[in-house]
Amino acid sequence: MRTHLAALLALMVAAGCAVGSGAVVKGVGPGDLLKLREGPGLEHNIIIGLPDGTRLTRQNCVTNNGKVWCRVFLTDRPAISGYVSADYLAHR
Repeated sequence: MRTHLAALLALMVAAGCAVGSGAVVKGVGPGDLLKLREGPGLEHNIIIGLPDGTRLTRQNCVTNNGKVWCRVFLTDRPAISGYVSADYLAHR
């Protein structure tokens, strides 16, 4: 049991997924948007598109099909929440 917990914690740290941490959308590029999705994966519906610089609060992260997805909410509009790819999140 301890081994599994340690492995999960290591994955979260490696992915930069500290619960409740501040993040900002980075790397989607000009004219493109990061898709905020209803669930952790490309098969889930898109809620809204987020441009670079959008401030988010990161909650938990999960791996789906080898890709890390983080549950987030908009820092300025906490009622809007969903999942985004961890590849496009930077610490703020």
